[in-house]
Amino acid sequence: MFNFLSTETLGIIALSLRMTLLSTAIASIIGVPFGLWLDKAHFPGKRFIVLFNRSLMAAPPVVVGLVAYLLLMRSGPLGFMGRLFTFEGMVFAQVLLLTPIISGLVYNAAHRSAANIRAFAKTMGATKMQTQILLIRELSNDIYFAAVTGFGRAMSEVGAVMVVGGNIRYHTRVMTTTISMLRNRGEIDVAIFLGVVLLIVAFAVQLIAGFLRKREHRTDENF
Repeated sequence: MFNFLSTETLGIIALSLRMTLLSTAIASIIGVPFGLWLDKAHFPGKRFIVLFNRSLMAAPPVVVGLVAYLLLMRSGPLGFMGRLFTFEGMVFAQVLLLTPIISGLVYNAAHRSAANIRAFAKTMGATKMQTQILLIRELSNDIYFAAVTGFGRAMSEVGAVMVVGGNIRYHTRVMTTTISMLRNRGEIDVAIFLGVVLLIVAFAVQLIAGFLRKREHRTDENF
């Protein structure tokens, strides 16, 4: 029987936040540069890469979890790492799920605006580094939106982490898998409590996003 503020429940919340923050950070580190590069690059097959990435954005999480499982299983190419049914394995699955989403959103934003930003920077005599800094600054809201979208997807994910993590008590049990388990056991009160925690986290992320947008708007007005 779960208690609302037991050590186990608090551990589940902490593990969920750690997994979500880490996987979102890694996916952003990979996805943001890839999205910006994909917009600027010109090579045969680029259209296919863009379409493939968009397909991955809508990939069912359980399928992504299965791919991660096949990679991490003992006979798989990454089986030597021994990360199946571990925290690291769940982060790996989340990164596979989130990276196409973040890179796709950044690519779409860059495809709309990056050409004009680069043209403006060129007329001002900016160096490549200055152009890149300006590009990132001008697209900062879109980049943050992509990261927030990835964070929300990671926080609400069940299928991928269940397949790779196994919902092992004290090790890989996170809020979403716990809610699913408690619902099956009829312990609806604690499931609702964890659901409320998820909503509070999502609301807090949106508050931070709103604060950053207002601060950026005030900074632009000062200039």
